Amino acid sequence: MSEFLKNIANLIKVKTIVTMVVITVFAWLALTGRITSDNVMIVVSTVIAFYFGTQTEKSGS
Repeated sequence: MSEFLKNIANLIKVKTIVTMVVITVFAWLALTGRITSDNVMIVVSTVIAFYFGTQTEKSGS
């Protein structure tokens, strides 16, 4: 149970919140037709790659 709570606490970090907000905003913009889906894919892929890249780097150190 403590491992579960630790994982939940890690999800509440600022970097995670920013990542989720960016993905949500760009998905909403694409769904409403304000930007093309190609632009969304580029931005979301970059944000996710950065997020998981830094997570992997931290756990590897």
